[in-house]
Amino acid sequence: MLTRLALTDFRNHQNATLNPGTGFVVLTGENGAGKTNVLEAVSLLAPGKGLRRAGFAEMARQGGAGGFGVAATLAGEVELGTGVQAGAPERRVVRVNGAAASANALAEWLTVLWLTPAMDRLFVEPASERRRFLDRLTLALVPGHAANASRYEAAMRQRNRLLGEERRPDSEWLRALEVQMAEHGVALDAARRTTVAMLGERLAGEASGPFARAGLALEGWGGDASSLLRSLAEGRARDAAAGRTLIGPHRADLVVTHLDKAQAAALCSTGEQKALLLGIVLGHGDLVAARTGRAPVLLLDEVAAHLDPLRRAALFERLADKGQVWMTGTEAALFEAVGAATRYHVAGGTISPD
Repeated sequence: MLTRLALTDFRNHQNATLNPGTGFVVLTGENGAGKTNVLEAVSLLAPGKGLRRAGFAEMARQGGAGGFGVAATLAGEVELGTGVQAGAPERRVVRVNGAAASANALAEWLTVLWLTPAMDRLFVEPASERRRFLDRLTLALVPGHAANASRYEAAMRQRNRLLGEERRPDSEWLRALEVQMAEHGVALDAARRTTVAMLGERLAGEASGPFARAGLALEGWGGDASSLLRSLAEGRARDAAAGRTLIGPHRADLVVTHLDKAQAAALCSTGEQKALLLGIVLGHGDLVAARTGRAPVLLLDEVAAHLDPLRRAALFERLADKGQVWMTGTEAALFEAVGAATRYHVAGGTISPD
C-alpha cells in the first residue's frame, strides 16, 4: 500500500501531499475539483499511461513550469517516482529508490487496478478496449507481460511500415521482425489465456450475489511460434494491401457472458454491465492477492454514484480488508457505510483531511 503520495504540478494540483492509511481512502468534492486527478497520479505508479491514457504533456499543470512529478512511499519504505521534465514533455522519467528504472519495472513493486466511469461501455466498445483491459489484468499476475506487449507492438509497427514502402522490402529484415513478433506474440497470448482461465474459474465458483457472475473467454488467434511465423510470412502481400497485420494476438477479443442469464455482456442492461465489470475487478483483486501474496491497490472512480444502497453496502463489505482501496465521490454521504477510512476533501486543487 501507499503510505505517502506527493504531487508536484500534476493536473490542477500544484503541491499536494497525502498520507493514506490502510484500507479505504475516500476523496470527496465537487465535480472538477481534482479527485480523479489523484487517482490518475496513483495509476502512473504502474506501467502505462495511467487510467486516462492521456499524453504526459496533458498532465502538467497549466501555468506551471511544464513538467510534473508523482512520488510515493510504499509500506516497507520503498520509494517510487515518475514524471516528466520541462522541455521533454513526453519523455517519462521513472525512479525506484532513487535509481533510474524503466516504467515496466514498476510492476515488480506495486499492482494497481482501476475502474472508471469511462469503462462502463467496455462491453460495447471495439475489441481493442477489451484487450487493453485484459492486458492490465494480466500484468498484475505476470509482470513481464508489459515488456512482451511493447516488443510485439514495436516489431509489428516496423513490419507494417516496411510492407507499406513502394520499393520491395528487405526479406531478411522482414523475417527478423516476424521472428520477434512470433516470440513475443506467443508469450503475450499465453499470459492472456492463463489469466482468463484462472479468473474465469474463480468467478464461476462464486455464489450468486449483488454483482453478476461473469464468464470469460478469449477469442482470436491462438497457436505456437512456428504457426504464427508461417502465417506472417504467407500473409505479407495481404497485409501490405490492407495496410496492417491481419493475424496475431493483437486481433484477440475478451468475450464476457452473464453466467446466470447465459447472455452476452454486450446485450445486458447498463446496470448489469456495470455489475459484471465490478465483479470482474473484485474477483481479479482477490485472485492477485491469492496468487502473489500482495493485494493490489484499487482505484474506484465515482463507483458508488449509480449503485443502490444495497449494492453500495455490499461493495463496501466486499472491499473491507482487501488492501488499500481509493474511492471518489461528490457526496460524503455515499460513503457513510464505509466505516473507518482515511478521508480527504478536494476543492480547486487543494486536498485537506476530512
